[in-house]
Amino acid sequence: MEKTIRLTNDQEAITLYGSLDERLRYAEEMFHVRVSARNHQLCVSGEKKNVKEAMDFFQAELALIRGDRQARPHELKKTKHSGDEGIQEGALKNMGISFFLKGKVIQAKGENQESYLQAIEHYDIVVGIGPAGTGKTYLAMACAVDHLKRKKVSRIILTRPAIEAGENLGFLPGDLLDKINPYLRPLYDALYDMMDFNDVARYLQRGIIEVAPLAYMRGRTLNDCFVILDEGQNCTHEQMKMFLTRLGLSSRAMITGDITQIDLPQGKRSGLVVIQKILHEIEGIKFCYFDDRDVVRHRLVQEIVKAYEKHGNQS
Repeated sequence: MEKTIRLTNDQEAITLYGSLDERLRYAEEMFHVRVSARNHQLCVSGEKKNVKEAMDFFQAELALIRGDRQARPHELKKTKHSGDEGIQEGALKNMGISFFLKGKVIQAKGENQESYLQAIEHYDIVVGIGPAGTGKTYLAMACAVDHLKRKKVSRIILTRPAIEAGENLGFLPGDLLDKINPYLRPLYDALYDMMDFNDVARYLQRGIIEVAPLAYMRGRTLNDCFVILDEGQNCTHEQMKMFLTRLGLSSRAMITGDITQIDLPQGKRSGLVVIQKILHEIEGIKFCYFDDRDVVRHRLVQEIVKAYEKHGNQS
């Protein structure tokens, strides 16, 4: 048996699903059903009796949410099930800044990530520096897509320097787009994780979303845009200055990078390292820093980051 609940907007879905989808996971464990969510549709499947109990739970939660559209999860009253251990401490807590994209809730998983999202909300230029896997680019992308959906900007521009990671790939086959596509692939991956494939294709075709190497930014003025520069540690000092001076009216820029993984040729200064000294006192620019505790990839990535950091300190 399968039952469906249709939700009316993003905020309703964010509040109903709970922090990190904890209400959905709770319902699956509590009622022995399968719960799936896509866009504004919540599906519950399983045995008839279990599905009915799960639907009663979700309908009760939804009634509370719709009774007070401003309510946050920590403000909602407990239903007959929500006092159980497992949801009481998790799903009803304050979620901070959250996005509902491609049927899932995207939000911070730690204090540094939450501070990062708050900075993106309030500053026109934000620089995120930290090790791989800390969500720097992913969260910036979520903010960009959310800004586009809410019409706070008219375009998203994603860029990164076309620098090889310590190896020379030689001459790549194909036309110019074929040659630069491998360098831009990580940006496409994050984009497709937050938007439907057809929407991305349509926006790319119309120029609403643009993915381009950093070299293409020369001479441009980027108005009414949300611009993300990824792998900023591989920008030279000159490239970073060029990028920062492209920002036009009603635009904001996010710069992300890991200064422990610089692939520039020896003797070249990393623009991301240099701007920490040059721009730190400018009002309207915010620097956010991450560490190994913010890694959200495989648990071993966190240990790897710590091990390399320890080795670097001993050297």
